Amino acid sequence: MIVEYLRYTVPEAQQAAFILDYQAAKEPLMRSPHARAFDMAQCEEDPAQFIIRIEWTSAEDHLRSFRGSAEFRAFFAHVRPYVGMIQEMRHYRPC
Repeated sequence: MIVEYLRYTVPEAQQAAFILDYQAAKEPLMRSPHARAFDMAQCEEDPAQFIIRIEWTSAEDHLRSFRGSAEFRAFFAHVRPYVGMIQEMRHYRPC
């Protein structure tokens, strides 16, 4: 298993839409056999900061299998407007 963390900076005017779009994106994401879990959190001290956490079967399954799937296309349709707001996107191995 591998954990992907995405850190976003989202302007206040777009935060409500961001939350709704990621909640909608969760459905096609979790239909993928490669996605195991999804969490989204908004920073208490700085509400413009969001963390998305996705557990994957492996980094390769995420980057190759998922990104080539119909589930990815449906997922990406929801989150595409926010790609430019990503501050960090990395894979981490649990210890």
